[in-house]
Amino acid sequence: MDRLFNNRGQAPGGQPGPPGRTQRPSPDPRSRVDEKSPAFSQSHAPARGISLRTAKSPDDAFTYRNVCAINPYDFPGPGEEDAYLLINGLYVLTARPAPSMERGKIGLSEPQRSWMGTSLTDTITAQLYDPFAQGKQAYVGAMDIEVSFAGRKSTTEPIDQDELAKAFTHVFQSQIFAPGQQLLMDYRSLPLRMIVRTVDLVDLSALKGGAGINEAHRATHHEARGILTLETAVNYFKDARSPIQITGSTTRGPTNSILRPDFKFESLGIGGLDKEFSSVFRRAFASRLVPPGLAAKMGLNHVRGLLLFGPPGTGKTLMARQIGKMLNAREPKIVNGPEILNKYVGQSEENIRKLFADAEAEQKAEGDKSGLHIIIFDELDAITKQRGSGSSGGTGVGDNVVNQLLSKLDGVEQLNNILVIGMTNRKDLIDEALLRPGRLEVQMEIPLPDEPGREQILKIHTAKMAANNMLAKDVNLADLAARTRNFSGAELNGLVKAAQSNAIQRHIKVGTQAALKDDIINVQICQADLISALDDVHPLFGVSDEPFKEAVEGSIIHFSPQIDSILEYGRELVQQVRTGKMRLLTAILYGPPGSGKTALAAQIAMESGFPFIRMVSRYDVSSMNDAERVQHLTRTFADSYKSPLNVLVLDDIERLVGWNSTGPRFSSFVLATVDGSMRKKPPPGRSLLVIATTSNRNAVENLELGFQKQVPVPNVQTPQELGNILRNNLTTKFSDRDVQAILAEIASVVPADHRLNIGVKQVCECITHATVAENPVTRLAELLTDAIGGA
Repeated sequence: MDRLFNNRGQAPGGQPGPPGRTQRPSPDPRSRVDEKSPAFSQSHAPARGISLRTAKSPDDAFTYRNVCAINPYDFPGPGEEDAYLLINGLYVLTARPAPSMERGKIGLSEPQRSWMGTSLTDTITAQLYDPFAQGKQAYVGAMDIEVSFAGRKSTTEPIDQDELAKAFTHVFQSQIFAPGQQLLMDYRSLPLRMIVRTVDLVDLSALKGGAGINEAHRATHHEARGILTLETAVNYFKDARSPIQITGSTTRGPTNSILRPDFKFESLGIGGLDKEFSSVFRRAFASRLVPPGLAAKMGLNHVRGLLLFGPPGTGKTLMARQIGKMLNAREPKIVNGPEILNKYVGQSEENIRKLFADAEAEQKAEGDKSGLHIIIFDELDAITKQRGSGSSGGTGVGDNVVNQLLSKLDGVEQLNNILVIGMTNRKDLIDEALLRPGRLEVQMEIPLPDEPGREQILKIHTAKMAANNMLAKDVNLADLAARTRNFSGAELNGLVKAAQSNAIQRHIKVGTQAALKDDIINVQICQADLISALDDVHPLFGVSDEPFKEAVEGSIIHFSPQIDSILEYGRELVQQVRTGKMRLLTAILYGPPGSGKTALAAQIAMESGFPFIRMVSRYDVSSMNDAERVQHLTRTFADSYKSPLNVLVLDDIERLVGWNSTGPRFSSFVLATVDGSMRKKPPPGRSLLVIATTSNRNAVENLELGFQKQVPVPNVQTPQELGNILRNNLTTKFSDRDVQAILAEIASVVPADHRLNIGVKQVCECITHATVAENPVTRLAELLTDAIGGA
């Protein structure tokens, strides 16, 4: 090697350099940043290129050093120094004066002539070239080279990539290289043919500072040329037709890097998923950045499967598609799950095999140098349901598809050049064998975005309008993000579309439905448009207002200090869940029918301010059979884990499980579902408060439904409490004089020591009834007297 890497005038194999050459070492760009070698002198450059006839290189010294030979008198300026020549206005070569070369001729090696597409009978135009005319990025930060044997002489011994790269930069230092360039190199007396595939151009100062590669501009066109330095990172990969073996580098990443050099996460347009994307990248892609040599030493196996699951509209499909854009790989194959199925016997399994055929063929041909093949399955649960569940209708096709997919992901012949990305809303339906390590081992939940995530998504969807000055100055996306709790990414997109339609509506001519005003070009979306759009777009998950508003019926009537105590106790329960001290907290409000249990539970839930509040009552499941009830309750509890903070109200819980005192009877199937769901803790980072109500505490005790907190809710007991309701109800607020008259009428019939024991709901119904009578006060007294007597 020392003999090969002698000074520039020494030819490979110890042959003397061309006549007239001075024996001096090449300049080191690390010692002088501004040094340019070979020399360039604008004053001696011909005003126009001169014509030269092509000839063969004088000897192997020129061929294996990748320099062309010129007569010193054709370009007298550089003297004995090498010079950069621009050939035919397209190609740059390093020229070395050779007195043996005839005037008017240029000596080119066979690889140089092949690169430029010239023959020995052609005439070319040459002129001196200034490498810094193209800007500061005149140096090569990194380059990819395809290598093969140059002749019959070959070896079966692997060639170390790091050693080869070191030899290359030493021999060809300070030469200019461009994509497509061909050259020969004598490496340890073994001729190698090389073709430059890509170059990354950088500024030399940035390269020396260690930031060159990050700031590089990768190019593959022939005009992107730069100067080779000792700091240049040279990556080799073998010619697919050559038997040459190149060992993986332990210091450089793989030559077929999986990431695009110009990749920026902000350009993907994925909002609110920074944490999830970082986790996916760490688990699924980081191992593919490791140098192949180091990966071989570690015995590193790449992740081949990734499962994205979560509620609809949260960005699973978007993330999978954008991952394909991020990666420096071929276009991903995107397949909808149901498209795999076919009516013909065996065709469904064949469709699975076809998806992996390209990856299998390339891995056999390229081995570890094979590029990454990405297969994206949307609605994966359609074809990967649990085997033996009967989901395939007795034909067994579904089971066969799962088996085929398992064998391709982690079978006898493992593929290391694939990445399967599956997406589903129902992870629970997927066969468990697919979820183990080696298959879809990276499983990432894509949750509903939090407030910062919603703001980020809104910025993405309004970016074009903001860039074109179509957003009014009063638009406050942070405020809108706070108002859109539990909105998914798709629902936020719908919100922006609804706001756009509101803005366009202002520019429709009065009296028409299709004609626009002339000032439509000045349309702007203001904050009012976005707020108004909240009435049109509602989240699928989150706060379902209607059941709670109906339960409260306006507001809570604080007729007794006990009501205030119950509400305060409820706030304490909410705070325990909010602070994370209790990930799961269950409480039950029990009391007589009509005592206001449901209204109090609803009030506690609404006051919590949690992103997700949901109510399940017996009316929701009254028409369902047991299996449908179980499915409904299971889905509701699953939804209750999707937000960080959740409240679930189970109204008349004994009715939900089908309790009937005759017998007694109940559905053990539904009871097991409710009991198990209330005992199961939410996933980490999620908290759930379950508030149940019952009018039959004994039934709940018999059903052995255990609640951590039990809160009694009393009826109206005293005339004072009844008077508070009459004065503060929303239907008709009676005066103090009317209240005293009503209470006096009741006292004349009901004994003084008799407790009223009437539900607040029944009192409100009596008030509503009395308001339509001719004399509401007298009629209300009669109705309340009858109700109290009946109680």
